[in-house]
Amino acid sequence: MRGFKKEEREKEKIDKRMKKGKVIIFSAPSGSGKTTLVKWLLEQGLNMYFSISATSRQARSTEVDGKDYFFLTPEDFRLKIKDEAFLEWEEVYTDKFYGTLKSEMDRTLAEGKNVLFDVDVKGGITIKKYFGAQALSVFVQPPSIEELRNRLVTRNTDSAEIIQERVDKAAYELTFAPQFDVVVINDKLEDAKKDCLKKVQAFLG
Repeated sequence: MRGFKKEEREKEKIDKRMKKGKVIIFSAPSGSGKTTLVKWLLEQGLNMYFSISATSRQARSTEVDGKDYFFLTPEDFRLKIKDEAFLEWEEVYTDKFYGTLKSEMDRTLAEGKNVLFDVDVKGGITIKKYFGAQALSVFVQPPSIEELRNRLVTRNTDSAEIIQERVDKAAYELTFAPQFDVVVINDKLEDAKKDCLKKVQAFLG
C-alpha cells in the first residue's frame, strides 16, 4: 500500500512537470517598442498567453482593467506586497508600482501554456532568476537614446518633465542589457519582429 501511494505521488510530480509551460520575458526601457513586439508575438500562434501585470498608475484612455493591466490603488498594491502576492514588484516612480501576481502566473503555467511577460527591466531579471532555464529573457533596445526621446515625444502621452525622467531612467536601464539571454535592437520594426520570432521559436522548440 505504501509503495502504491509513493508511485502515485511520483506520477503526480511527473504530470505537473509535463504540464508546466515555458516562460518568455520581454523587458526594455520605456519607448523601446517592447509592447508592440509583444502584442505581435501573441498573434503568431505560439501557444503563448500574456501575463497581465498589476500597476498602481492611472490607466490610459485606451487601456482596459484586466486586459492591459490589473489597475490597483497604491494602498491596495502595498497590501498585496505585505501578503507576498507578487513574484516580483518595483516602485518605478513614487507611488507608481508594477508587479507580477503569483496567482496569474501559476494558473497559466499549470495548464501547460507558455507565459509571455511584458515587465520592467529589474522585474525581468528577477523572473529570469526565479525560473532559470525554463525562461528566455529578451531585452528590447532602442537604436539610440535620442531616438528613444523622439518616440516618447511622438507618443504625446506625457509631459516634458516625465519624458526627461523616462530618458534618464532608460540610460540607466540600458546598462542591464548584458544580464538578459538575448538583446533585440528595435531600429526597424519589421526586422525586430523577425528577430524576436526566430529567437522565441528556437526557445520553444
